[in-house]
Amino acid sequence: MRLSASRSALAVALALGTSLTGLPALAQDAAAPMPDGVTHFTLPNGLETVVIQDERAPVVVQMVWYKIGAADEVPGKSGIAHYLEHLMFKGTDTLEPGELSKTVTANGGSDNAFTSWDFTAYFQRIASDRLPLVMGMEADRMANLNIRDEDWQAERQVVLEERAQRVDSDPAAQFAEELNAVVYDNHPYGRPIIGWRDEIEALTRDDAVAWYDTHYSPNEAVLVIAGDVTPEEARALAEEHYGAIPAKGEAEPRIRPQEPPKRTARRLEMSDPRVAQPRMIRTVLAAERDPGAQEDAAALTVLAALLGGSSQTSYLAQQLTLPGTALWAGASYDGLSLDRTEFMLSLVPAEGTPPEEAEAALDEALAQFLAEGPDEADLERVKTRIRAEEIYSRDSAHGRAYDYGQGLSTSLTVQDVNDWPDILDAVTAEDVMAAARDVLQAPAVTGWLLPAPAKAEAAATQEPAPATPDEQTEVQG
Repeated sequence: MRLSASRSALAVALALGTSLTGLPALAQDAAAPMPDGVTHFTLPNGLETVVIQDERAPVVVQMVWYKIGAADEVPGKSGIAHYLEHLMFKGTDTLEPGELSKTVTANGGSDNAFTSWDFTAYFQRIASDRLPLVMGMEADRMANLNIRDEDWQAERQVVLEERAQRVDSDPAAQFAEELNAVVYDNHPYGRPIIGWRDEIEALTRDDAVAWYDTHYSPNEAVLVIAGDVTPEEARALAEEHYGAIPAKGEAEPRIRPQEPPKRTARRLEMSDPRVAQPRMIRTVLAAERDPGAQEDAAALTVLAALLGGSSQTSYLAQQLTLPGTALWAGASYDGLSLDRTEFMLSLVPAEGTPPEEAEAALDEALAQFLAEGPDEADLERVKTRIRAEEIYSRDSAHGRAYDYGQGLSTSLTVQDVNDWPDILDAVTAEDVMAAARDVLQAPAVTGWLLPAPAKAEAAATQEPAPATPDEQTEVQG
């Protein structure tokens, strides 16, 4: 089980599909025809379903995406989405704790789950003749999860240990939490997906049951089946296993506190003796992919690839890395987000280059890009690479299933997912420059994670003690 922080990753994306006529009891997508091999329909109970037929191997992937994540949690209950993800493996009235995963493994398959700010997802990859088996078990836990008294406290401790290992003992992860909290004053994206430790410790069985009863419903989920299965077979199985699960009322609009406009730049510095090399992250809020309006996100995707998509040929690599100012200079953006997301710049100074000198060189390079714009040949090269990545991503049933599931879980439609490659391909130099002016001239949050002398060194040189024994964090704004 893992956490998914896709808002800060480079966008990879796009699966495609084909609608077929079918049973009158099932709602059909009335949009333009989809690419070959993909069917889209919705069961009467509201379960949106995408089927991707791929007969190259006798394998199938089932994914169930719930349109609920860490950013939907109420204040004081951070971590409940991820905690319930763990508890979903603790069995039902007919499945013992851990039995689902053991059964998948015994049948030669694999399974996992992941939680993001915007969704929680579960999947299995297994031989196609075992699809009815995993669909039955997944539907069972959608409707009949049994959180036993002997399980919920033990699993909460597992989550606390996961936090201790992944965050509390890792200065880079701690820095990411601090930075995120500064970027988001008001929006719940500022909370960690795994939750704050004191709030995890206070979570109860009642909290988990309430979260499950409220949000784990077919009309708040997306089912994606990809692989060696026909649309007719998948549809019949979906109706058989999921069709009888009742919707839990009307799905509520996902209305969250929004982030107010930033009026000033902010800086954050964190130092820790375990850090070997200084590193910088600069982030600014940016547009997400919206239904029917993905053009701004496409321009930002191309801009990120131009600036920092390659360690050798990107603009920042040529300006900073190859001349020896930086070991790494990059840019990243992922528009698959329900609300405004982040455009990020990252920088690791070369050995012997002071952080302030490296940052000044970055600022100079960005100013030059804003003044001159992208080279046409570079723009075409980057768009060709993005197009190739899109084609490659469609070559995997799992990847295509992921693209549809994530897109539909963050408010996009099937048609939006289908249209995305063409929208990317239509990005012009003017679009890129408009995006660059939007994100590179906006007030940003700049964070530095710096080495700090170990305690013994500090004592030997009689330096003043830091604010805490191991680290200090300073925010300026």
